[in-house]
Amino acid sequence: MAHHIKPVKNEKKLSTTTSSYAFGKQNYQFMIIGLIIITIGFFLMSGSDDIFSTTKMTVAPIVVVFGFAFEVYAILKKSGENS
Repeated sequence: MAHHIKPVKNEKKLSTTTSSYAFGKQNYQFMIIGLIIITIGFFLMSGSDDIFSTTKMTVAPIVVVFGFAFEVYAILKKSGENS
């Protein structure tokens, strides 16, 4: 009744050609786009004239939050094989 365990001979070895980077090329491109969006939002918020304008109070914060959300997407996006 003794069961014999056979060793696994078809183990897949890691290829040495795979990249060891944390992110793919597309992830970095999305991160740069997100930083540009955030920069545009802060640029829209800047200035000293009419600090209570709609652009500074509403549009710019929405643009900045969208930029940060885009950054989170860029970080969490799974990098593809061809990236």
